[in-house]
Amino acid sequence: MSSSHSDENLSPRRSLRTGQAVDDMVAVLSEEIVSGQWPPGSRLPAQHIARRFSVSRTPVREALSQLCAMGLAESRPHRGVITAQISQSGLLAMFEAMAELEACCARLSAQRMTLAERHQLSAMHEGSRDLRISTRSNEYAAFNDEFHSFIYQGSKSDYLIELTLSTRARLAPFRHTQFRVARRPEHSFAEHSEIVAAISAGHAERAAEAVRQHVLAVAHVSSDYVAARSRSGESPCPD
Repeated sequence: MSSSHSDENLSPRRSLRTGQAVDDMVAVLSEEIVSGQWPPGSRLPAQHIARRFSVSRTPVREALSQLCAMGLAESRPHRGVITAQISQSGLLAMFEAMAELEACCARLSAQRMTLAERHQLSAMHEGSRDLRISTRSNEYAAFNDEFHSFIYQGSKSDYLIELTLSTRARLAPFRHTQFRVARRPEHSFAEHSEIVAAISAGHAERAAEAVRQHVLAVAHVSSDYVAARSRSGESPCPD
């Protein structure tokens, strides 16, 4: 199905400052594509997007290029850039790779984190307890990125960290959809508890398996959400 958005539909869903950075545009547009606001085959008109974000055409072209690199859009002759059909099998394959990368980070973190770092990880986790309620899901999502980043850094393996962050960047809009599903922050918190306990105790294989199962749980929640939105063509965000 192919469609194009009018100026009205291109109005920002959130407050956006003038001169919006390319990465911010990518973040907003990618989440809108994943959540179904731009159905597969929708044209992404550079002129309208530039007007929406109050930027010139140059950063818009860069943002669209990044969306293509992420597999969320495609450049078609005579049509410009259109949103891509998101393959559920391809999405799950990326999450499987992510699960293994994060498992490696957790295994090394359990072996290499200092006592102070383990205490800090535990304190971070406990500090997120009050964010589990549905009205604070955006705050929990932000915390979740910090939590996982701390574990990456705990591996003390620069190349592994680089690979993991690169893969996470591509999956970011899909990972964030999980917190639109009822009670997902509660389940995520419980999964984090197992991860923290294993790393704090220095149990490397237990930590790796806890993270692996956590990421795979995210994979299924996110892919089911994306598939449902793709079928319905509905947006989860209110006007």
